[in-house]
Amino acid sequence: MSLAGEQHAGGSARWPAFQGLGWLVVRWLWEPALGPAGLVGIRWIFLRALGLIYFSAFYSLYDQICGLIGPHGVLPARLYLEQVWQVLGWRGLWFAPTLLWVNSSDQALRALCWLGMTAAVLLVLNLWPRVMLATCFVLFLSFVTAAEDFSSYQSDGMLLAAGLFALLLTPGGWRPGWALEQPPRRVAVWLLRWEWFRIYFESGVAKLVGHDPQWRHLTAMDHYYENGPLPTWLAWYAAQLPHRFHAATALFTLVLELGLVWMLLLPRPFRIALFPLTSVFQTGILLTANYTFLNYLTLAEGLWLLDDRWLARLSLLPRRLAVAAAARPEVSWVDLREAQCPALLQLQTHGAAASSEVVRESHRQEGLRAVLAPVAGILFCLWMFYATGAKLLAEISPALSLPAAPVVWLEPFRVANLYGLFGVMTRARYEIEFQGSRDGQTWVAYPFRYKPQDPARPPGFFAPYQPRLDWNLWFASLGPWTESPFVLRIEQCLLEGEPDVLKLFAGDPFGGRPPTQVRAVLWQYWFADPQEHRRGLWWQRRWLGLYAPALARRPDGRYEIIAMPRPIITWP
Repeated sequence: MSLAGEQHAGGSARWPAFQGLGWLVVRWLWEPALGPAGLVGIRWIFLRALGLIYFSAFYSLYDQICGLIGPHGVLPARLYLEQVWQVLGWRGLWFAPTLLWVNSSDQALRALCWLGMTAAVLLVLNLWPRVMLATCFVLFLSFVTAAEDFSSYQSDGMLLAAGLFALLLTPGGWRPGWALEQPPRRVAVWLLRWEWFRIYFESGVAKLVGHDPQWRHLTAMDHYYENGPLPTWLAWYAAQLPHRFHAATALFTLVLELGLVWMLLLPRPFRIALFPLTSVFQTGILLTANYTFLNYLTLAEGLWLLDDRWLARLSLLPRRLAVAAAARPEVSWVDLREAQCPALLQLQTHGAAASSEVVRESHRQEGLRAVLAPVAGILFCLWMFYATGAKLLAEISPALSLPAAPVVWLEPFRVANLYGLFGVMTRARYEIEFQGSRDGQTWVAYPFRYKPQDPARPPGFFAPYQPRLDWNLWFASLGPWTESPFVLRIEQCLLEGEPDVLKLFAGDPFGGRPPTQVRAVLWQYWFADPQEHRRGLWWQRRWLGLYAPALARRPDGRYEIIAMPRPIITWP
């Protein structure tokens, strides 16, 4: 049935009889992704995976959030928002979109995590999925906006973008099931595929524009396993493999990120073949490093390379859905909408009896919605495509001048991100350690939960759990303390014996009675060789000296600097 022919006897159109290439493009983009290669099953699995990832994010935050951004934490959200308000006034509400403007107490922060976990569980259970996904997005954005240095990770932006884009294809209703009558829109599917593509391709571009000779000489993986943020114990064994393996891995990484991912644009068999390649790649990363939920999210987004027909062949779909995936005919946008509105079709069929003003008004409103919904949705998607594409083009060609306003407007929401994983490889591993003392002679280290410290303790598996303090200290070790002032704030909190901050560590070596002096020192770590490993060691380390000013607390409660760090390494 053509749009032009959708007239009933009363003169009102069921769908607007627009002509022209522009309207045809709008129809095609907004049309559900139906046909022999349906995506209803893929959507169901993806949303369950996204719910689990959101749950891991909020679960990780629950024990950390008060120590990170609580009123007595390292970087209190209240102080940050007050500074934003002083500078920007009402504009700060757009600059910092967070519910913590209302309340940022410890109770509010814990409630944010509980609500986030509850919404994520309901999303996994497929109860009110659209509302629950929107809730997860708003709550996680509220944390990310107010957490400053503790949310400056690419993985946080990836999760926010995936959550927002997935809303465009999440079915409505409180218990939609497979939602066969609400198949995912073509433009929404490609927005998620575009996000997946950029994670890989922009990381490859970052390796080119970073001009790191390690990638050019295929030596980037030689020390990757020991120098990454939080390796697993399998990373030690991977590091013992010969250089030929590491060179082949580096070459495969470049080929995949810069070349193979373009198979996304090729016909279906190429996309299907791309899925196991990227999945094996991500699994290798998961086995050797703890990158929070980043790799799990990338794996989940990779599901959009597949379709229901592929799932049916593996018997991963219910029989009813498998039959539909194998035999479903191509359904046009108009036919689908008419199938969803049998009562309206009946009115249209009996046009002579449906000529009342009420029916005509109903038809006009339906026609208006038929225009506004796809146009608004596609304009939003085009905005997302432009904002993300403009950043990519700017990285490839910095001299290129493009309108910046559509990109700037989205910045506070962290959904139009530029990715660049390991564009420049770290050449050595440095670890910051906090130590306390009562007499200035005997120093006792504060034990960390996850990052390397005791050379005899094997690295662990804990992703998708994200220890944000341990993670941030690895990034801080890549530069001088002046670039990471939160390190001094941690020293102050330890001198005060702040309980919430102490919970970020594995224990309190001073038993609740804070030391009088605290310092942050720097060690260099590297993997133990096989002979040392047989003696029970996983790491070797070398003392380098003070990383940041050492602080003492006077009896009157004031702080004083008792020692300043001297240049000990050349920062990159």
